[in-house]
Amino acid sequence: MRDTVIFDFGGVITSSPFAAFNRLERERGLPIDLIRRLNATDPDSNAWARFERAEIDAATFDRDFAVEAKAIGHELRGRDVLALLYGDVRPRMVHALDWLKREGFHIGCITNNVPAGDTPRDPQAVAAVAAVLARFDHVVESSKVGIRKPDPRIYLMMCETLNKRPDQCVYLDDLGVNCKAAAQLGMAAIKVSGEGQALDDLCAALGIAPGHF
Repeated sequence: MRDTVIFDFGGVITSSPFAAFNRLERERGLPIDLIRRLNATDPDSNAWARFERAEIDAATFDRDFAVEAKAIGHELRGRDVLALLYGDVRPRMVHALDWLKREGFHIGCITNNVPAGDTPRDPQAVAAVAAVLARFDHVVESSKVGIRKPDPRIYLMMCETLNKRPDQCVYLDDLGVNCKAAAQLGMAAIKVSGEGQALDDLCAALGIAPGHF
C-alpha cells in the first residue's frame, strides 16, 4: 500500500514559474524557453545547479548565469530570473495536504531551491509558503543538503527520514526528469501539468475515488 505522498514545491504546490520566465523572454525579445534551456544545459555544473546546491552565492549566480546566456548569444542576468521564481500557492493543493494528513497519510516535500535570503520576496508570500511547509512531516531542500533532484540520493534521504520504502510512496513533480528518477526507485510518479490533473492522478495512485481534493 502506498501511504506516503512526496511533493515537489514550485510548480506543484505553487503555480509554475515557467509562465513568468516566458513573459520575461517575450518582454525582452528573447527566444521562448531560453531560461529553461540554460538551466537544462550541463545540468550538474551550470550556475543554476551550483546555486541550488548552495555552492555559490547570489552574486556569483548572477554573473555566471549571464556568462552562460552570453555564450549562446543573449543578454540576461541571473538576478532578473531569481525575481520570477515564486508562484502563487494553489489552494486545492493545500486542501489535499490537509486531507492526506487527516486520513493518516505521511507527506513530505523535496524541493530544489536556492539559499534563503538570496532572492527578493514579498513578506506575505514568505509567510504563506512557511504555513504550507509547516504541514509536511519532513522537507528536504537542495540548498541545505547539497544534493538536488534528480540525484537519487535526495529521494532516498526522504524515504530514510520517513522510514518508508520507495514503493510505499507517490511522488509529484512538474519536471519529467525528476519524475523519472523517482519512478526508477520504485515510486509512483506523477508529472504535474496542472492542479486538477495532478489531483485526479493522485486519487488514482492512492486508489481513492476522485473528488476528495
